[in-house]
Amino acid sequence: MDLVSHLPDRLLFAVPKKGRLHQQCLDLLHGSDIQFTRNNRLDIALCLNLPVALIFLPAADIPRFVGEGNVDLGITGQDQVAEAGLDVEELIDLGFGKCKLQVQVPEKGEYQTAEQLIGKNVVTSFEGLVETYFRKLENKPTGPLATKIKYVGGSVEAACALGVADGIVDLVESGETMRAAGLKPIDTVLTTSAVLIASRTPSNPALVATITNRIRGVIAAKRYVLCNYNVSRANLAEAVKVTPGKRAPTVSPLEDGDWVAVSSMVEKKVLAQTMDRLQEIGATDILVWGKRDTELELRSIWGEDRAYQKRHCEGISYLSLSCTSAKYGGSSASISLCCRFISVLFSCNTGGVCPCISAS
Repeated sequence: MDLVSHLPDRLLFAVPKKGRLHQQCLDLLHGSDIQFTRNNRLDIALCLNLPVALIFLPAADIPRFVGEGNVDLGITGQDQVAEAGLDVEELIDLGFGKCKLQVQVPEKGEYQTAEQLIGKNVVTSFEGLVETYFRKLENKPTGPLATKIKYVGGSVEAACALGVADGIVDLVESGETMRAAGLKPIDTVLTTSAVLIASRTPSNPALVATITNRIRGVIAAKRYVLCNYNVSRANLAEAVKVTPGKRAPTVSPLEDGDWVAVSSMVEKKVLAQTMDRLQEIGATDILVWGKRDTELELRSIWGEDRAYQKRHCEGISYLSLSCTSAKYGGSSASISLCCRFISVLFSCNTGGVCPCISAS
């Protein structure tokens, strides 16, 4: 059956049907407000709020379907994209599913370097990548290799114990499975994580851009927090160096003309050092907003546990203006902060105009 001809008005989006990336992909779709219900017996789910059909496929097959133009978008591992060797556009590194494709040998064996495996038996699920790797080791761009590369579809770590292989090449996340099998790493072929990929000829480029922007917003909300603080104008230049934001910080005047309010996105991994530095230069009233904090605040405002599902932009902007100002007695700067950050967190689009700013 030609799937494309039966879904002519829908963008086809392939996601892993099972495995290490499956649940994190579902969480990402949920955070991006891509709503769907999937029957357990079906590998196709129609989205309720977008002209999109989700296609659940093995992660290893997704690069081929995207590269050959059968589907428009896909989520899979960088390792699978490299193994397929097809021309796809990598849109976003999603930051999860991180692992390494490593050469592993028996811990108590004779092999200590990958070069010692030349001419030996190597088992893997990544024949293409492993062949390229050993061609470099053997310095043999073409022709038959001395190393014998054998394919298995799963349980690669058992190959050495069964006498099938002298070494293996497989994905390693924590390394516990390999250690339990009595293996140790001697080299890394590549590092990988989940990526959003697109066909070079998508059926609906505008919708691809919309979904990409939503996912990028969700990733940013996980990676960043929003830091709001007050600082004297005399120290503003130094403060901006500490919190430059992704593009530039938002600076708002306070009633005291010698002071301003600043809001800026800060990476979570450097948050503690950033706050220390802000205090050193005289910043006060430092407030940090994270995705979880905002979700809890919205639940408190709406009085329900599913407040994050209320994604209508005007409703969110109005509530951030009226409820936050009433609850915190917030200045125009703090109200603007709430509205702007909620727009990032929930992938809203106010058309470039923040109602909180215009109303304050």
